[in-house]
Amino acid sequence: MKALSPKQQHIIDFIRRFWTDRGYPPTIRDIVHGCGISSTSVVDYNLDILEKEGYIRRHPEISRGIELLTRPPTLGHQVQVPVIGQIAAGEPIPVPTPDTWDVAASSETLQVSGDLTRDREGVYALKVKGSSMVDALVNDGDIVLMQYVNVVENGEMAAIWLRAEKEATLKKVYREPDRIRLQPANSQMKPIYTEPDNVEIQGRVIAVIRQLA
Repeated sequence: MKALSPKQQHIIDFIRRFWTDRGYPPTIRDIVHGCGISSTSVVDYNLDILEKEGYIRRHPEISRGIELLTRPPTLGHQVQVPVIGQIAAGEPIPVPTPDTWDVAASSETLQVSGDLTRDREGVYALKVKGSSMVDALVNDGDIVLMQYVNVVENGEMAAIWLRAEKEATLKKVYREPDRIRLQPANSQMKPIYTEPDNVEIQGRVIAVIRQLA
């Protein structure tokens, strides 16, 4: 790999921060605004260079189709994150009770650098099963780092417990009049609509660990 120009390094750093903070990559316009670059064509030119040099992979058919291929240097301490099971990125997976989400009961852990968790409280990991979030670059077999919260903003990707069905699923959450829409990031799949009282938020995605073939 060639050394990056200051602008290219700024872009890579921004992509990494954006992905760590939100759990999905930025759009080109996000990069324009976040890096103070004059136009989308300048960003596109530099992304092409970053792809040729092996720093990223681009998926032009996806609006947020930027995949980092290089890991950041380890910053600070390492932390152990409990892996508490799998989550469906597709149809919900039935699980016996909400105790499935009991972090204390987990025997498997994942070591990650502290810059991924940013010392957040209540961080855990889930293995992804299914392909409903592929347009957000969350694929079958990936691992999502979650922060336990019970409220998320519209459009955030979250682990949702469906009380009546006793099932869990990974979707983007949207509040609509008198209902909740659980939106997949896959144009081939339909959203799930349910009553607000049927939804229990079990955490939001804060990072995605790709399982590369």
